[in-house]
Amino acid sequence: MVLAYPPRMSQFIQDSNVVERVEPSPNFDERPGLGRPDMIVLHYTGMQFSHEAIHRLCDVKARVSSHYVVLESGSIVQLVQEGKRAWHAGVSVWTGDPDVNSRSIGIEICNPGHDFGYPDFPSRQIAATITLCRSILTRNIIRPENIVAHSDVAPSRKNDPGEKFPWKRLAQSGIGLWVDVGPVAESEPLRPNDTGTKVTELQRLLTEYGYGIDATGRYDVTTKEVVTAFQRHFRPSQVDGIADATTLQTLRKLLIARESQPQRPGVAMPAAPKDPSPAP
Repeated sequence: MVLAYPPRMSQFIQDSNVVERVEPSPNFDERPGLGRPDMIVLHYTGMQFSHEAIHRLCDVKARVSSHYVVLESGSIVQLVQEGKRAWHAGVSVWTGDPDVNSRSIGIEICNPGHDFGYPDFPSRQIAATITLCRSILTRNIIRPENIVAHSDVAPSRKNDPGEKFPWKRLAQSGIGLWVDVGPVAESEPLRPNDTGTKVTELQRLLTEYGYGIDATGRYDVTTKEVVTAFQRHFRPSQVDGIADATTLQTLRKLLIARESQPQRPGVAMPAAPKDPSPAP
């Protein structure tokens, strides 16, 4: 099958020397406000073939893009300049901000995803992702807790890059936040349809970390989706949407670890402008 590529955009100079080539996407606009990203959002492509994913991310009709694509081989392709707003997060929220695209750098990692068998991520691909993220951090002030999964910012819609993505390995390389939790005293888990102050506290802690959830005191569908997203990222051994003792302890330890991170000059949460085009 011959793919009909859209007209080529003007070439630009890559932001990092770890980039193998530039494939300019037309799907971007300007960053509003301060115009400096303070997040990295990691995705998987969810398509069977990497060339098809790049084609879609460069298709003007698709209205989606990312700044970078990391191939299974470890090669890195840049589609949008870091200074521009790529359209990768869609309808999403982090730390109360509904315009994640404006404050983030999007990285698509080639993997067929859950719909196509969800294979492991090759070691060379993860090594390249780590190298790329380190490069991004030399140019942008991004706190560890703001290096997130697509599922973290859009838990009702997305599950990528999924429970097989090695977040712990990234954190050990200085990318993102991770905590290990030892044996935890067993307690009655919180589960769908529960109500009360313990549910309110769970929701409050998730909101404090950054997730988009209201403290209603009801363990509703949204709460289960957010807990599931949290587990995919931070407790991937059991992803079931039930807030058991280990899930709660992991969340509390993450909040402590976040507060212990050194405050770097210039770190400021941007205002939360409304996304003029929420679909991208």
